[in-house]
Amino acid sequence: MRRRQLLAVLYILVFSSLRYPQQVVSQNPPIAPTQSGAQHSEPIRVSVDRVNVGVLVTDPSGKFAEGLQRENFHIFDNGVEQPITDFLNVEEAAQALVLIEAGPAVYLLEGSHLRAAQEFLSGLSADDRVAVVKYADAPQGLVDFTVNKQSIAAAFDDLGFNLGFGSLNLSASLSKVLDWLTNVHGKKTIVLLSTGVDTSSTKQIQDLLNRLQTSDVRILAVSLTGDLRKPPPAATKKKSTSPKAAFTSQQFAEADMLLRQIAQTTGGQAYFPANSTELSAVFAHIAQIVRHEFSLAFVPPARDGAIHSLEVRVDAASGQPAGAPVYRVDCRRAYLAPATP
Repeated sequence: MRRRQLLAVLYILVFSSLRYPQQVVSQNPPIAPTQSGAQHSEPIRVSVDRVNVGVLVTDPSGKFAEGLQRENFHIFDNGVEQPITDFLNVEEAAQALVLIEAGPAVYLLEGSHLRAAQEFLSGLSADDRVAVVKYADAPQGLVDFTVNKQSIAAAFDDLGFNLGFGSLNLSASLSKVLDWLTNVHGKKTIVLLSTGVDTSSTKQIQDLLNRLQTSDVRILAVSLTGDLRKPPPAATKKKSTSPKAAFTSQQFAEADMLLRQIAQTTGGQAYFPANSTELSAVFAHIAQIVRHEFSLAFVPPARDGAIHSLEVRVDAASGQPAGAPVYRVDCRRAYLAPATP
């Protein structure tokens, strides 16, 4: 009970200094880039003349589609079908970068989210590469992309936290991480473990939301506020409806909205587990998503520097009966075409 009270007080203090701009949380944000910085152990360079599109395919029951090949996929640029030049099926290795908020509130979760993240590591294939980055005021790389899952688990155990009431620059940090992933080819996923609190500037938040519309990285966001939302058992009805509590509830809602926008704009998902048991199930599901992504690429038909819409359609796998259920396809919906020099 004392721990929950401490969590509540600490989080009210964090939220009280929060500069979260409500006007940025819009239904359909617009685009923008930034600069680079991470070193990858085995970087694979990719030409700007290729547009990469990660695709998840599920049936109406949510089961991942099996047996799909290149010929089952059709990709459309501004409504016009384009030849698929590169195709990676679900057996091909993926790159997953785990981005972890390392602020005071997450520290008080006593590592339950990191213990649950072991489910994510155990659910990946042996060839999948994982990197770990933490952030508070800025991102800091902890482990470069590696197939060694034990080194990733060790990084989770040794993760350090910023315990002062400084910045939690989620949008600015995420934008920098996207820069680091620019030249990594193939399947790319960011697993974001965050409260959703963001003290980035209004411009940085808007720039990120704009940029994500054309990003080739899928983001799977996991909210870490489940335990922080629970009032102490002895809380009275009068206390739970105080102005302080209402303010905190409003800020939680805004943080949740930002996490949803970040994930959904990239064709990903946002999760809001209420406890460590649900966290384990979430990470197991995320591992399945990473393992079941297809990666397509095509040559952009125009070098006009404009935003082009993307659509992917999927035919039924061979051997399926006529009238088989229509697949659900999750992928990014736009890209920024290269400009002629």
